[in-house]
Amino acid sequence: MTHQPLNTEWSTQATAARRDNYYAASQRKFVPFKEPIVFQKGSMQYLWDAEGNKYTDLLGMNVCISVGHSHPTVVAAAMEQAQQLTHCTTMFYHPTPAHLAEELAATMPKGHEWVVHFTNSGSEAIDLAMTMARSYTGNLDLLALRTAYHGPTASAQSLTGISGWRHPGMPGNVAFVAEPNQYRGIFGENAGAAPYLDEIDQTIRTATTGQIAGMFVESVQGYGGIIEMPKGYMSGAAERVRAAGGLYIADEVQSGFGRTGDHMWGFEADGVVPDIIVMAKGLGNGFPIGAVVAKKEIAAPMAEKFMFHTYGANPTSCAAGRAVLQVIREDKVMENAKTVGAALLARLHELKDKHAAIGDVRGRGLMLAIEMVKDRKTKEPDAAITSAVFEHCRAQRLILSKSGPFQSSLRMVPPMCLTLEDVDRVADGLDQAFSSL
Repeated sequence: MTHQPLNTEWSTQATAARRDNYYAASQRKFVPFKEPIVFQKGSMQYLWDAEGNKYTDLLGMNVCISVGHSHPTVVAAAMEQAQQLTHCTTMFYHPTPAHLAEELAATMPKGHEWVVHFTNSGSEAIDLAMTMARSYTGNLDLLALRTAYHGPTASAQSLTGISGWRHPGMPGNVAFVAEPNQYRGIFGENAGAAPYLDEIDQTIRTATTGQIAGMFVESVQGYGGIIEMPKGYMSGAAERVRAAGGLYIADEVQSGFGRTGDHMWGFEADGVVPDIIVMAKGLGNGFPIGAVVAKKEIAAPMAEKFMFHTYGANPTSCAAGRAVLQVIREDKVMENAKTVGAALLARLHELKDKHAAIGDVRGRGLMLAIEMVKDRKTKEPDAAITSAVFEHCRAQRLILSKSGPFQSSLRMVPPMCLTLEDVDRVADGLDQAFSSL
């Protein structure tokens, strides 16, 4: 039988009409630009819309595209697997997820036995990590950072510290501690880790039973506006959490896979060894997959009850994941993120010197942000300017995102194949966007 391709009309107007008519309102609310963009093609760090316009992708489709749109190695691996066996439930054995589990475990800190549980997404991985921590410790209370984002499922929302991303009826037993923001944190600029570590102790004493299940920390907060943990914070947090009977859980959904440029995992910057690591997004380079990697003894109690994620160990997605790890090694992706990210950050500092609306630029590797303020002294967030610059970036053919608790930051998390040649184009485009105000 001859395959008949589905009828897909590559018209911006027709696609927007269908989306507006048939997508739930929650799916349409956060369309980024005032006028829709319909993307038809992607290649490495670039995208093309239905009209043939070429864009530089600084969003990585929400950090999912790690090594490049339609990377040939990843696509070939997924296609080969899909043609052999598209899906195999975990009730049976298949070599591809087994190999990926082994390869992920090999990237973890030495001296521990690590095991892997695959999930459908990062949010499900967060949910599983919550269950795992509570099962192992026997405690209920969890800590999370204010301005953290851990996902849209009910449990993951309960760990999310931004009201605009929380819906009614979230589960309880989560206490929030101040995020160690070195720009606008509660202890002032460049306060370091110490006062924020004291906040952990105080929160455990006053907002929990005194014995906790664990603490979730994004090694670099993503949707929170690219907030990097200061030196000593992650290791100090782990000490305090473990003293209260809990586990340290690193959320590497956005900061993992070499994105920060210095390490495969963001938590390595502080020398901490987490008890549980959550990952997703970049692992599949666009194919849906997440994972929870845990110390073997911590995962063991989960075997006493049934736990299953339908597509978690899908061989096609796992084949893509194996190819992503291969590309990271062979293409020296992490080294590129460090070099290109440093060059782009330098250009962002130049933009800050030129444009008074920029209050701060920050980040590491290819995880960067520009934060807009109404006044540099008061640091009052300026969401309106952020939206205006964001809108003007479209004319410069730049795709990025608004983020942070006040929607006053422009987040840049491009595919890690962004080149030095792209840096000038990106910086000049941003300059034009600011100058167009």
